Amino acid sequence: MPSPLQIAKHREIQTAAKTVLARLTSMITAEDSEQSIADKAYAMLCESGYADTWYHQCPALVLLGSRSCVSISGSDYQPCKEAVGNANLITVDLSPSQQDYWGDCARSFAVENGRVTSTPQLLEFRNGLCFQQHLHAQMLETVTPKTTFGQLFDWANLRIRQNGFVNLDYRNNVGHSIVTDRDDRQYIHADNKLELGEIGLFSFEPFIRLKGGKWGFKHEGIFYFNEQGRLEEL
Repeated sequence: MPSPLQIAKHREIQTAAKTVLARLTSMITAEDSEQSIADKAYAMLCESGYADTWYHQCPALVLLGSRSCVSISGSDYQPCKEAVGNANLITVDLSPSQQDYWGDCARSFAVENGRVTSTPQLLEFRNGLCFQQHLHAQMLETVTPKTTFGQLFDWANLRIRQNGFVNLDYRNNVGHSIVTDRDDRQYIHADNKLELGEIGLFSFEPFIRLKGGKWGFKHEGIFYFNEQGRLEEL
């Protein structure tokens, strides 16, 4: 279990990332692009005191439109200038850091009539966003400290397939441990026998597309086990 100080520091950064994502919903316009949205997000992170990132000098990875289903490492990412337009799906993945503490938070936003909406009319938007919420809620109630990374991978991917979605991640995983060096991350992938309770915190970030669909959805949070062995989200 992570120490109270670790939990507090990570929570502080994660809360700042969540606040930036919430503020973005009213700032995105039809004229925006990956580049301008990333710039807005990073400016707000800096305002919050988090100018550093742990992820390949990529504090805000934004994907939209023709790239909404693209899975790419931050080391290779370059934001493009394709406009949001009237209808789109935008994923923003933030990775602020301060000293040894990380935030890691992603959300997908549906755009209709040129603005972000929490109640989209397009069925594919509704299905993708709702399934992500449902999957995270199920995960919180299902895993225990004895659950291995591999078992969580199998559990998540079974539900992704059963609900008509596919896993888009280029590593084919659904999350990773939160550490102090990104190269030391343990990934939630098949055959990883490390137990979740053996590490302090981990992210859960399925990146999915409806089978035959057009749009890629991501929702990410950071989780840890409390003193009672129950999973909590920062």
